[in-house]
Amino acid sequence: MGYLAINDQNPRGGGIIDFSQAQKERYKEPTQQEQRTDCRLKNEFGARHLRVKCSGKAISHLIFGVVALTAEKIFRLVT
Repeated sequence: MGYLAINDQNPRGGGIIDFSQAQKERYKEPTQQEQRTDCRLKNEFGARHLRVKCSGKAISHLIFGVVALTAEKIFRLVT
């Protein structure tokens, strides 16, 4: 299909990959799957109306949403 995978630079050892300007711009753009997941997380799992005071509680709310989203995806895959 002619697709070229763009991988992030590995800070733990591997060599530095020089990207062309077009590859750098394409790497910054979110994929369609990321946008769908973010939208579902906001609309269906409460990430849009998150009202808590401490960051730990906010992170736990978001993680519970991600876990619920993952469980739903696995359930759909199995059935």
